[in-house]
Parts: sequence; structure tokens; C-alpha cells
Amino acid sequence: MITLFKLLSSLPLALLHGLGWGLGWLTFWLSPTYRQRLLANAAQAGVGARDWRCAVGHSGKLVAELPRLWLGRAVPLQWDGAEQVQAALAAGRGVVFLTPHMGCFEVTARAYAQRFGQAKPITVLYRPPRQRWLRAVVQAARERPGLQTAPTTLSGVKQLIKALKNGEAVGLLPDQVPPQGMGVMAPFFGRDAYTMTLSARLALQTGATVLLAWGERLAWGRGFVVHVLPLEAALPTDLGQAVVATNRAMESLILRCPGQYLWGYARYKTPREAD
Repeated sequence: MITLFKLLSSLPLALLHGLGWGLGWLTFWLSPTYRQRLLANAAQAGVGARDWRCAVGHSGKLVAELPRLWLGRAVPLQWDGAEQVQAALAAGRGVVFLTPHMGCFEVTARAYAQRFGQAKPITVLYRPPRQRWLRAVVQAARERPGLQTAPTTLSGVKQLIKALKNGEAVGLLPDQVPPQGMGVMAPFFGRDAYTMTLSARLALQTGATVLLAWGERLAWGRGFVVHVLPLEAALPTDLGQAVVATNRAMESLILRCPGQYLWGYARYKTPREAD
């Protein structure tokens, strides 16, 4: 598999995206469970057929582009909102980046590391893959200058807090279902979903600046645009209300480009046991 990853990493991004589009639709038609979940989640959010059809292809592109992002040459990157990052870093309180499962969420932290990581590194929270061979690839790919990783464990949380106290940045996917005991039920597109409390806790406990970020995937392999936006309002000091506000912020961001959201993700699943 590693050999296949290396071969795919040398292909042009446009070709990988073309293969990924086909993979997305193949998965959609071959997996009734996935298809039903994608359609149900899109309907729950009020997303029309044009957008969810677009999202089917983008879900495949997300998978196909990984070898290039992890092992291949650099991809074209543009910024929309870099001044938000500069201002947040200048404040010196640390930065919490919240990124939904939309577009290329792999590229956002890489773009930050490339542009700002020399002065203030970013630490991203991630769940290590269960496959041993893939775990080694992911670890090597994500550990690079200006970019560090933290596992979804107590030691990983401590690592994030330490980074924020040093005025650095951290990145999380707040719409990712956390392990049992690390979340609360909160509305997500009108339906209760088990939602992590960590992102809100980090912001409230450290006073860090919260920014919303996502990586837009451009057509025809032209690369990505990293969009950065501030929160419309400060998070409430009550943790439960802060989690609800975080979900609302994710909803607003997702509806800016629903055609690139991962609607097939099991957002409403029962959380697995904590490690």
C-alpha cells in the first residue's frame, strides 16, 4: 500500500481529482448504508440535490488527493483572510482554528505551517489510524516544520493547552464525533449530535482567539484556497452554550459551500468508548 501511495503521489492533482470523483460516485452506488446516510444528512441540513451531488464527487477527491498531500510535491495554495491570522497571532493569546469536514481540511494546517509556522507552530488534534502501516505514513506526513500533531488522549489535550499558553496555534475538527465522555449532546442542523467540548474548553480556559478555517478545493486541479473567518460573536462563558455556539458557527460555515462538505460522515453516530 505504501508503494501505491508513493506512485499516486507523483500524479498531477487534476488527474487525482478525476479519479477521486469516480471513486466518490462508485462508493455512493455500491454502498447503500453510505448512500442513505449522505442523503439523510444533506436533507437534515436542507441541502438540495445540486449540492449533495457535488459533495459525492468531492468526497472521493478528498481520498484521492491524500497521497499527493502527504508524499508528493507542494500544491498551489491561496489565502483568503490571512490578515485574521496575523492579527490573532499578534494578540499573543494563542489561536484555536475550528475546521469542519469540508473541502480539503488536510491542507489548512499545512498552509498555516508554511506561512506562519516558523514563528508560531500549529498543533493539530488527530485520531491515529488503526492500520499500523497507515499510521506510520500519516505520522511522517503530518510531522513537518511548523506543524505538530497531538493524539486524542489526555496527553494530547495537555499538548494543545501548552501550545496555546505559548501563544501558538491549534487546529481541531469540532464536527468530529468524540470518544464517549468527551462530549455533550447539542443541536447540529436541527438534530442532536454528540459534540466535542474540547474546542470550547480550550478557548474559554486559555482566552485564545477562535478562528474558522477551511480549505476550498478548486476545479481542474488548480489547488486550494484557505479561507479564514472570525467568529460572529464571542463564545458564551457557559460551556454548554459555548458548544451550541460552536455548532452554529460550523453550520454557517458549511452552508457557504455545502457542495464540498462530507455529508457521508456519520455525524449522528453513537460515540465509541474512550481510550
